[in-house]
Amino acid sequence: MIHLLLWVLAVYLSFNCLYLAFFALAGLFPLKPAPKTAATYKKIAVLFPTYHADEVIIESVHAALAHDYEGEFEIVVIADGLMPQTNAQLKAMGAEVIEVFFEKSTKGKALLYAMEKLKDHAFDIALVLDVDNLMGTDCLNAVNSAFQQGYKAIQLHRTAKNLDTSFAFLDACNEEVNNHIYRKGQAVLGLSPALIGSGMAFDYTYFNSLLKNVGDTVGEDKKMDFLIAGDRVKVAYLNNIFVYDEKVSNASVFTTQRTRWIASQIEFLRTYTLIGLKELFKGNVEFFNKTVQTMLMPRILLLGLLFVMALQSFFNPFGPTKGLWLTLFASICIILLISVPRRFYGDKRLYLAIWQIPRAMIGMVIALFSIGKVKKSNLATPHQNTSSGENKT
Repeated sequence: MIHLLLWVLAVYLSFNCLYLAFFALAGLFPLKPAPKTAATYKKIAVLFPTYHADEVIIESVHAALAHDYEGEFEIVVIADGLMPQTNAQLKAMGAEVIEVFFEKSTKGKALLYAMEKLKDHAFDIALVLDVDNLMGTDCLNAVNSAFQQGYKAIQLHRTAKNLDTSFAFLDACNEEVNNHIYRKGQAVLGLSPALIGSGMAFDYTYFNSLLKNVGDTVGEDKKMDFLIAGDRVKVAYLNNIFVYDEKVSNASVFTTQRTRWIASQIEFLRTYTLIGLKELFKGNVEFFNKTVQTMLMPRILLLGLLFVMALQSFFNPFGPTKGLWLTLFASICIILLISVPRRFYGDKRLYLAIWQIPRAMIGMVIALFSIGKVKKSNLATPHQNTSSGENKT
């Protein structure tokens, strides 16, 4: 029985490694840069869903208002739990503020409420940013150009704006590995990139229709992935257009964030596995690919488990040989190495960050056993004001 279970585990982990390796290799090929100019310019709503992050949103809105765009845009703050003086300051700065009140807050519900309130503003495009996000140079111009080419949904390249701790650097590496495998690698092969909740833009009317079907989930981006794939709409990935995002600075925040992510992955694994198989037989490879992604083990857990299995193979006579386990462990290490941006290798902080991997593994195990908490709370990720360094919840 142990022999059989070990072989089943080996097959599943091999599948994980093969999927990641395939798209990691694809991600080594270049993508055509996104254009930044267009003949006409659409009206853009820059949406900041904000949950109890007063100081951070002031900084983010101040930067967003100064963004250089050839067309017309408005900054809209969806204020959930902000202090009255914060709302007043945001309005004085020139932002539109829409207050929301929910018994259980989710980003999807907040966005849908705001879209209904903005019916008369005649927006063409909605760009969703997290409360801590900063738009890179030519962000809105590139978004506008992509929609001029006929796209209805796009994902920008979200990257780290803070590398101030070893854990933040590790999280930044993880973000770039995701970008390499689940966004650039997918796009190179003609598939849609995975949405990541921020730095994503939509045709305004289409976005409103998506939000009406998102429901009460903490994984609104993943739900939209499936809805878009079901509609057979192609998502563009703008690899050279950046949105800067705050990375988690310690293991506690990492665990909270990953608890929410794992809960949403399990939710969609249960919901879409059979549907994904049916869609495959209908020729919808995109939908099936999204389903396969819900079956994959989080990489930190995969790395840790393969290390343990390789170690035990030296003492356990049952199941696959140590050669197989060592090969799988080596393969995940190589996948990670080729997916981390080359610019990180010259930074000594990368080698300090590697020592944080065991803490991240422990955090993922804790997150795995804490997913029940998501039903009672949205487990919002704490943010910090980048100028003060003070944690904000």
